[in-house]
Amino acid sequence: MHDASRSLYLVCYDVSCPKRLYRVHRFLLAYKIGGQKSFYECWMTPAELRDVRRTLEDLINPEEDRVHIFQLDPRMKSEGLGIATQPKTDVFLIL
Repeated sequence: MHDASRSLYLVCYDVSCPKRLYRVHRFLLAYKIGGQKSFYECWMTPAELRDVRRTLEDLINPEEDRVHIFQLDPRMKSEGLGIATQPKTDVFLIL
């Protein structure tokens, strides 16, 4: 990814209610470039990050669920084992 306005984040979630879990999962699909199950790598602008935080706050129950958002260094090469694949960062389409 060559857009300087975007940063790489790892969004991780643990949601206890299946209905809320589905909503969080569906929402984050729009931002993910890689990951698995409840861990997604996401390239986001500051505005997108604010939107993700705000929306996730509305989707989860803070008494039962948790979400972590970690900023990653995109210069670092990721290491994979087994059937792990590198995230795809070559094409973005914004509608």
